[in-house]
Amino acid sequence: MHGAGPAADGRSRASPDKAAESTKKARLDLPDGHVKEHMARGGDGCAIVATYGPREELAVRIDKRLLHCLLCTVPLKPPVFQCKAGHLACGGCVAKLPFGQCKACVDSGGFFDPCPALDAIVSSTRIVCPNAGCQRYMTYHEVAEHQTACLHTPCRCTEPGCGYISAPQALAGHLHTVHLVPMRPVQYGKVVQLQLPVLTPRVVLLGVDNHVFLLILGALGAGVTAVSMVCARARAVTCPRFMCKMWVNLEPPSAAAANGGRADFVLVEMHMRSSSSPGVVVVADEPTFLSVPRMYLVPAAGIGGDGAASLQVPLHIRIDKLSPWSDQIRI
Repeated sequence: MHGAGPAADGRSRASPDKAAESTKKARLDLPDGHVKEHMARGGDGCAIVATYGPREELAVRIDKRLLHCLLCTVPLKPPVFQCKAGHLACGGCVAKLPFGQCKACVDSGGFFDPCPALDAIVSSTRIVCPNAGCQRYMTYHEVAEHQTACLHTPCRCTEPGCGYISAPQALAGHLHTVHLVPMRPVQYGKVVQLQLPVLTPRVVLLGVDNHVFLLILGALGAGVTAVSMVCARARAVTCPRFMCKMWVNLEPPSAAAANGGRADFVLVEMHMRSSSSPGVVVVADEPTFLSVPRMYLVPAAGIGGDGAASLQVPLHIRIDKLSPWSDQIRI
């Protein structure tokens, strides 16, 4: 009596080549970015292995209150905690609560627990900077920090009767073209020499990285001209970002000859502060400014007379960007 053959149980004995073919993975191709399944078949089993394509992002609309902490009302920052009633809070805020109990719960008995799933959502929610012209994306809870350094945060023109508001770069062009404020380019670490009429109240200096600086002149009484400078930048952090050195040499050369070939000079070196309304700054109210006595002024070329209109400030300026400048990575 012959034993049961291959066909007895409905299966056939495959040759080595056929068996190899049967264990090959049958691939199901889907568009890029979707899950691709590889099914390895062999014997009686079927193993499914899922791999993921390139990361994809979705543009969605969401009530921003869902991304704000119930306690401090600002955007949630990881680690995110959630009570059993669903109230969300920052880890830092939860740490300040007595026994970590939720105040929003009716019985004040809800305890907060870590929520890793929400951590992932909060960490991956990105929006574009709200300042026109920036077009940079950042995590939602980092927007306020980014705006302390963003070059596109609006500043306002303070010329009488003008309500223009725009990014500093646009404000610089507005001051130059509409209000005829002189404008000069500057390179950091290099000296710029300017001959400024004492009746010129403002000069725009434009950095190579599009930072805008406003040089301000004003009378300080007794024939003294005061000179100061601010960076046109809104919502500036307290830490200064630029150093400014300004000086004026005493003329004429005979003064240098009388002092062994070395001329007197007046100099100031200051941390430059920022202002969202740079034209409103009064020089005498600045913490640091350059005082230029009348004897340091020089006659304007081609203009006669002894009046103020014929005098200029022979100013030397050097602007240095401070280092390290941590928030330049985020702007």
